[in-house]
Amino acid sequence: MNRDKVIKVRNLVKKFGSFVANDNLSFDVYEGEIFGFLGANGAGKTTAIRILTGLSEPTSGEVMVAGFDARRQPEEIKKNIGYMCQKFSLYEDLTIRENIMLYGGIYGLDRNTIRERTGQLLDKLRFSEYGDRLISSLPLGVKQKLAFAVAVFHKPKIVFLDEPTGGVDPLTRRQFWEMIYETASGGITVFVTTHYMDEAEYCDRVSIMNEGRIEALDTPAELKRLYNAATVEEVFVKIARPGANSKKENADNNRIV
Repeated sequence: MNRDKVIKVRNLVKKFGSFVANDNLSFDVYEGEIFGFLGANGAGKTTAIRILTGLSEPTSGEVMVAGFDARRQPEEIKKNIGYMCQKFSLYEDLTIRENIMLYGGIYGLDRNTIRERTGQLLDKLRFSEYGDRLISSLPLGVKQKLAFAVAVFHKPKIVFLDEPTGGVDPLTRRQFWEMIYETASGGITVFVTTHYMDEAEYCDRVSIMNEGRIEALDTPAELKRLYNAATVEEVFVKIARPGANSKKENADNNRIV
């Protein structure tokens, strides 16, 4: 892969007392890549994301994000990334336009740039006539699409999406992924976690964590080949619950037909 690395992680360890949340993680993420970061609850992915976004310091190892060191330059990292958390992140008591302009200021954009990009964003989302509506009045799917658009408003090098499509309908999920593809095609790296395993199929590469370690990392097609699985979900189950398939096979073999 000839694209530039925007995330470089080598031997990342994060401990909380004697508990090891991240156990010697090493991986790279490239410019314009859609990178899926999967793992069951407690696998360590949230801890890793907090380090990658400059919110937590690694215990040891090398972590470079957008060219900045996670240990020494966390504030610089925050300026060069976008982030959309699992829970809705815009202000419910502000209008669409007010939220966009507020985040533009937080991201350090000047007033003229904020005004110009706000108009462009509202036109693109076909929200121009709804710019003065309160966020609280919008359906969840519209809120999520708007939150994603705001997360990349300042044109960061990387945007982190933490289960962005949770709770939305299938049509909105599809539209959201169209936005992700468009963002990645523009050179912004998309680092996404999801609990919908079918969405992992849309990623360029997928990492699967288990008990603090990265157990698999490759393209969805290659992971399915390596694990002799029809879907990424099957790969995930084989890694997270290695005994599940053998138990199912035994049950099938013992079934009386």
